[in-house]
Parts: sequence; structure tokens; C-alpha cells
Amino acid sequence: MLLTGQRVLLIGGKGGVGKTTVSSALAVLASQRGQKVLLVSTDPAHSLADAFGRAPIGDSITRLAPNLDGLELDPDREVEQHLAKVSAQLKRFTRPEMFAEVERQMRLTRQSPGAQEAAMLERIANTIELGLSDYDLLIFDTAPTGHTLRLLSLPEAMAAWTQGLLQANQHSKKLSDVLDHLTPKAGRDLDNPISDPNQHATSGMDERNKAIAETLLARQRLLQRTREILLNHQQTALLFVLTPEKLPILETMRAVTSLQQEQLPLAGLVVNRVLPEDADGHFLAQRRQIEQQHLAQINTEFAMLPRYQLPLQATDIQGLEALQRMAALLNEAGF
Repeated sequence: MLLTGQRVLLIGGKGGVGKTTVSSALAVLASQRGQKVLLVSTDPAHSLADAFGRAPIGDSITRLAPNLDGLELDPDREVEQHLAKVSAQLKRFTRPEMFAEVERQMRLTRQSPGAQEAAMLERIANTIELGLSDYDLLIFDTAPTGHTLRLLSLPEAMAAWTQGLLQANQHSKKLSDVLDHLTPKAGRDLDNPISDPNQHATSGMDERNKAIAETLLARQRLLQRTREILLNHQQTALLFVLTPEKLPILETMRAVTSLQQEQLPLAGLVVNRVLPEDADGHFLAQRRQIEQQHLAQINTEFAMLPRYQLPLQATDIQGLEALQRMAALLNEAGF
């Protein structure tokens, strides 16, 4: 049901647990079942191309297999495009002699903390909205805890910023009305800075505030629509990939707690790289004893969530054929 009933899947987990491999194999499995799938990587260290054993995919939709397209979002490019748009908007309301200062501020902003994330979150929201019109299923190879929680909280932040600008614009308009009332009609033909509020600098400020507020409102509406999609249990599911080891278990526990507090649609866990029963040798026997303890902890800590086990493979998983074999294992696991 996850691959046929949902429209958006977010796959996350600690680095190195096989998140990209699982995301890619799920995309292959869904495409084999007739779904038209878009597989999206938001990880700055993209590895979709490595998983499929092909040339780099890049920031444009690329065909990976029948019914399956891939896309790697580039944080640096998103920042450049985002700041170029902001710079153009600022220059609309700035004197030409201030353009150099606008460019300087954009250079500083490019290096500021959070610049990449802000641009990436907006691109993710746009990708979800546009992708749902062209694909049956969107699969995001991402870290859903941070991105998802921020996408949920951004509409409120945008609302606060926009409301502040609208209030400032309203106060400015009221001041203009007062000046209009106090200014003698006989003086309207004089070169008086307050004789015509429509020509006063405040009028320019109003126009700027309105333009900025409209931009923020558009973003707020986009993020609000994304939030509604992410919270919709009939449309979205979050899956965590982990291995039966201490650190991945602890990180997944923290992430699951955060996401459950937001009532997000957690669909289950993929427990990857479980030692197969036929693996032999004294070393593996010792390793299996420790692994069984971790698996028991996983079953206890995450008893409320479905759990899907995948066996450790003898070789690296790379290329479409290897991913098709992993897709068959996912099918056997219950997907």
C-alpha cells in the first residue's frame, strides 16, 4: 500500500545505513508495478548516480529506468537562484547608486548560516507541488527529521513576517491619510514634500512593502500546501532506514519521537543489513549474538511501527540489475 496508495515517500536515516540504496530499490519496485516515479535526492553528497551505476544525474530530471526518473537537487545552485531573485526584487526599489551595496549584502547572505537550507526547503516544496501533477509517486532520499520539521514550521514563520510587513504597510497608509488631512488644499500646487501623499516617499515604501508581502504570501501559501500534503496520512509516508547497531538505533529513536510529536505519518522502519541465517564462521556467530540483542531492542522500542528486514548482501549494490534484486527483497519483506 505504501507504493500504490501514497503519493510522497520520505526516506531517511543516519548516514551510511543504506538510505540511498533503499530509496532507489523502492523506486525501482514501484516502477515495476506500473507507477510513474520521480526519485529525488536532497543530500549535498549525492549518490543516486553511484547507486544506479551511471553518469551524474544533476539538477534536471533524468530517465533512470522505464517509469522511473531521477533528480538531484543542488544546494549551491538553489542558493544562487534564490539570491538572484531576491537581488532583482531589491533593485526594483533601490536607487542605482545602491546596487553595489545590494550585491555586497547578497554575497554576505550567500555565506550566512541557513542560506542553503532556506533555498532547499522552498525547492523541495516546489518539487512536491509540481511533481504530483506529473508522477504517481515521489520518493525523496533525504533526512526527513530536519527538513520535514522545518517545512512544517515555516508557514507560521512566513505568516509572522508577512503580517509584520502588512501591519507596517497599514501604519504607513494611516500616516499618509493623516498628512493628507492636515495639508491645506491651497498648498497642493506648491513644491511641498507632504502636499501630495501619493508622491511622498511613504508611497514608495508602501509599494515596496506590498511587493515584498505578496512574495512572502506566495511562499507562505506554497509552504502551507506542502505542510498539508506532509501531514496527510493518505498521501504521505515517512520511512526510516537503520542497521541493527547502537548508534543508528539511538538516532532513529530521537527522530521518531520528534516526528510523532508533530503527528507525521510514520509508516515504518527498514532494518537493513541483517546477517543472513546461512552466514557462517566464528566471527559472524559472535556478531550475530550482538545483532540479535539490537534486533530485540528495535522490536521493543518501535513496537508501534511496522518493521521490514533486509539481509546483508555479499557484494556492493550498484547498477540497475543489483537494485532490481534489492527490489525483489523489498517485495519479499512486505512492500
